[in-house]
Amino acid sequence: MGIEYERIKEIIQEVPTPCYIVSEALLEKNLKLLRRVADRAGCKILLAQKAFSMYYYYPLIGKYLDGVTASGLYEARLGYEELCQKERRCENHVFSPAYDKGHMEELLQICDHIVFNSFSQWELYKEAALRAGKSCGIRINPECSTQDHAIYDPCAPGSRLGVTLEHFEKHGLDALEGIEGLHFHCLCEQNADALVTTMNAVEEKFGAYLYQMKWLNMGGGHHITKYDYDVEALVALIQRIQKKYGLTVYLEPGEAVALNAGFLVTQVLELVSNHGIVTAIVDTSAACHMPDVIEMPYRPPLYNSGEAGEKAFTYRLAGPTCLAGDLIGDYSFDDELKVGDRLIFGDMAIYSMVKNNTFNGMPLPEIIALDANGTWQTVKRFGYEDFKRRL
Repeated sequence: MGIEYERIKEIIQEVPTPCYIVSEALLEKNLKLLRRVADRAGCKILLAQKAFSMYYYYPLIGKYLDGVTASGLYEARLGYEELCQKERRCENHVFSPAYDKGHMEELLQICDHIVFNSFSQWELYKEAALRAGKSCGIRINPECSTQDHAIYDPCAPGSRLGVTLEHFEKHGLDALEGIEGLHFHCLCEQNADALVTTMNAVEEKFGAYLYQMKWLNMGGGHHITKYDYDVEALVALIQRIQKKYGLTVYLEPGEAVALNAGFLVTQVLELVSNHGIVTAIVDTSAACHMPDVIEMPYRPPLYNSGEAGEKAFTYRLAGPTCLAGDLIGDYSFDDELKVGDRLIFGDMAIYSMVKNNTFNGMPLPEIIALDANGTWQTVKRFGYEDFKRRL
């Protein structure tokens, strides 16, 4: 990442601000690791488009991964049109808590695997799905929380996601006729130990049903490409499960595909002081351009900066919207910031472009691809009409 940051610094005065920059070299580094995991474990790995849908790079992704997974019709169409129609081995999976009847007609034409969130949804679409030759699954809820982020915890009490064992047993084996797989998604930015804990709960509650399945989808949230991820534990777990139950395991990471592969370049517009806090207003909004900063919440990495008070000059970075809470975080620098200075945020490929919005009429950042040879090009430029058409 250090080498790639040096490349970003070289072009920082050339690119427009704000802009997202996605590095082909860093993206491919992640993809190569995921491919090695899939080959060693004998499993299949899919891109979860909800985290990263920059289809400019789908041809590259298609070289390494086994397909895509979607959370609804538009993602499913994107994966089908931009990858699966062009890549022979590509699989197109979809899951939704509840399907719209009109959407289902199209999903049956473009998806290979369809996962249902309840037995009532399964009964509603069973005949059509089986007639279309689809591999169908049920999402289960093992009721095993391993994280602290309630907003991202599908196993939280009262969750609408997945069938609990209580309701699973009520329907009996007859309800599983035609079902080829089980699906669970319980993790969020977690290591292999959390998956092991979750899988133990799945086996304890649903293990008896796994013997009659062709596949098991372990969902996403696996931080496989993070520096400290326990790849050996993941591979061992997948191999054990596939051997024990005679099925194929799927993983569908999103952020692991593009983790640390993206940057966001911004510039300082104004400096204001209030009660001893100096705020640098930048042309990037946390609320509009990096929503997870507020939603998660988290403090995005900023190059050549430190924690508040660590370096000589501390600033609160904030966006230009009218939202008082449009705050990115407190950072310190070796030198004073000046209007016009450009800053580089890291880890801005995931959950940024897919979540951004135009609140306050904020322009969206341009999307730039940084090729492996160090050249860059604008993939998408947004303007007033993009804002207006949404309204």
